[in-house]
Amino acid sequence: MKDLTDGSIVRHILAMAPPIMVGMVTIMICQLVDLYFVSGLGDAAVAGVAAAGNAGFLVNALMQVLGIGTVALMAHAVGRKDRQDANLIFNQAVVLSMLFGLLTLVMGAALSRLYMRSIAADQATIEAGTTYLLWFMPALALEFIMQVTASALRATGIVRPAMLVRVLAVIINIALAPVLISGWGTGYAFGVAGAGLASSIAVAIGVVMLLAYFRKVERYVAFDPAQWRPQPRHLMRILNVGLPAGGEFAMMFIFMAVVYYVLRDFGAAAQAGFGIGQRVLGLINMPALSIGLAAGPIAGQSVGAGNAARVRETFVKAALMTTIVMIGFMMLAQLKPELLLAGFSNDRETMEIAFLFLRIISLNMVAQGLIFTCSSMFQGLGNTKPVLWSSATRVFTYSLPAIWLSTRPGFRMEYVWYLSVATTTLQAALSLWLLRRELRRRLVLGPNDKTLEQESPEPAAPLAREPA
Repeated sequence: MKDLTDGSIVRHILAMAPPIMVGMVTIMICQLVDLYFVSGLGDAAVAGVAAAGNAGFLVNALMQVLGIGTVALMAHAVGRKDRQDANLIFNQAVVLSMLFGLLTLVMGAALSRLYMRSIAADQATIEAGTTYLLWFMPALALEFIMQVTASALRATGIVRPAMLVRVLAVIINIALAPVLISGWGTGYAFGVAGAGLASSIAVAIGVVMLLAYFRKVERYVAFDPAQWRPQPRHLMRILNVGLPAGGEFAMMFIFMAVVYYVLRDFGAAAQAGFGIGQRVLGLINMPALSIGLAAGPIAGQSVGAGNAARVRETFVKAALMTTIVMIGFMMLAQLKPELLLAGFSNDRETMEIAFLFLRIISLNMVAQGLIFTCSSMFQGLGNTKPVLWSSATRVFTYSLPAIWLSTRPGFRMEYVWYLSVATTTLQAALSLWLLRRELRRRLVLGPNDKTLEQESPEPAAPLAREPA
């Protein structure tokens, strides 16, 4: 366990952000590797895999319910020096991860084809996306236990083990993708099914490695089957923090579904170009997002310790760091987008659409960085409802005009990107206002600048074992 309530905030962020970023980048690389090898199968395959990947936003919503609820409550407990409550929250989150994983498998099998029919441009795209989803669902189901264990470590200031596991998993995925998709060395090409299967195998191996780490090395939190009996009070503590944050990802699912819907009349090349551009955009957003995620546990432990001034300072420094990073990437996307998009498709029309998308959408990168920072601060404060409100505002101010514009004569796809820039800027302004209001409400400065309103800790059961 690492105490984040003392020492340089910038130093803590710089120590935690790179491993967090590496872990997230490896997930994105897995998706890019799938797109890269699938691109040889044609535009329909690329569009199908890209559109199917959007379903990951919906599953990520459930993952964020667990991850954010776990990080926030455990960080508060660590700040209070309450190890018993931290362990209880962790084990109750493990129970939820098992339930959510099972739900993902069932819903994926039942709804994959229906989802693809609702957004795909043609039958070939429907078939490719459905096949990919069915083979990719085991990876998404197993990600829940990965999310909980990685979040528990992050709440205690430990991020390197989860990063190493992610790196090893993506290396396995990269090695398997050409073998299973294209039949390298075997002569048996599974096509888009191989892309999903490679990811599922890689995540399964990653889960085994992370569980082995907890069994052999980790001592502050531990798996305790005696605490796996569902306890409604503590499950609700996790869900009260996590559900609004999960709703943010559900809003992203709606946002992306609307984009695919309004683009479908432009054909598979348009959807493929957007899918490639969106994946690359997600990759270059990772440094700013990792800074925000590193700030969350610092704010959370400071909330638990009752240090109001440190919570405010965490936001200011994290916001400055994300802004600097995002300005750099915005300039790169404006001046040299080909450096970011090279190699993903040989189709000229697809890549022209990807270039257009990245040039326009990169204009909102600074706003997006501020959104990341505000979201992490709300998580640290233990109140994620404002995050849901700001995300919902963006979705509704984007979706209705986008659908309306798509019905008008002379509609062009770049209108969709410019509308996205405007609504993202609106969301950033709203997030900053909501955070300012929340900080005023929650942080009550006392004579020594140390008083902070916080939830009362729940009673926790005794630990199964003492720390080494």
